[in-house]
Amino acid sequence: HVQLVESGGGSVQAGGSLRLSCVASGSTSELKFMAWFRQAPGKEREGVAASYIRGMSTVYADSVESRFTISQDNAKNTVYLQMDNLRPEDTAMYYCAADPSHEWTRILSVKRYPIWGQGTQVTVS
Repeated sequence: HVQLVESGGGSVQAGGSLRLSCVASGSTSELKFMAWFRQAPGKEREGVAASYIRGMSTVYADSVESRFTISQDNAKNTVYLQMDNLRPEDTAMYYCAADPSHEWTRILSVKRYPIWGQGTQVTVS
């Protein structure tokens, strides 16, 4: 059983930066993919970034490529999302997700991830 707890959200002006953290507890060695998703009011949840096996490979949505960086601290069982040059359209609830599967398809698809955190709000004005 794995639990995910996000933190680090807040309010920031456009052009600013935030770093989100997601701490995993439980059977973390089983996890293959760790990912960040976001959901803005009235919109569907969308994939932002994913990391495969503790940072061996990473995948980003086009909308955040070159602005966001996903990374992992294996000793702390924590995955981070460094967000730079934030824009108002980045405003959303951000969720951490995990998947024990090695499957290399639908990497940023909501449906493939069985484990979710509660989310942390990011507001960019």
